[in-house]
Amino acid sequence: MKGKFGRSIALVAASSLLAVGMAGIASAAPDGGKGSSSTQALAAQVLQMRDDLTKVAYAGNVGATRADLGQLSPVLADIVAGKRYTIQTDTQQLAGLAKGRADESNRLLADPTAKPRQLPPLPLPPIPDLPGPLKIVSDLLKALLGAVTGILGGLLGSLPVPPLPVPPLPVPGS
Repeated sequence: MKGKFGRSIALVAASSLLAVGMAGIASAAPDGGKGSSSTQALAAQVLQMRDDLTKVAYAGNVGATRADLGQLSPVLADIVAGKRYTIQTDTQQLAGLAKGRADESNRLLADPTAKPRQLPPLPLPPIPDLPGPLKIVSDLLKALLGAVTGILGGLLGSLPVPPLPVPPLPVPGS
């Protein structure tokens, strides 16, 4: 009797876990999308890359920022191409804009004497400016971080996007 009861509980628990997992997959695709476990894996990868880039950029680490931009750009290119992941068109377009900012930031960090190209403006979320050595690409990186956050919104669907791990702003006068 105890064995049957234990198996019944295990079956209910497994069914619940499967239902929760499938709900997460379905939520990755808002109306008209084709969310899948690969979309969720992509979202997790992009989130980690966004957070890593934010941390090194706000620490003023130029070398690590360039390395993180170099890793992020091909992932954004995959999203833009739409071959590996099936996502919403507006998310693909945002990835194209983000890739442009990542590539331009990397180019300027490689040669600080280079003249920045004029890129179309993106609405900037309220993100503080970057510190000293990265000041020359502050607007580009802020727009990139905002765009990547928007991409995450498209990938995650109805799930909330974790906030950027930006350090707190200094209090004026301290």
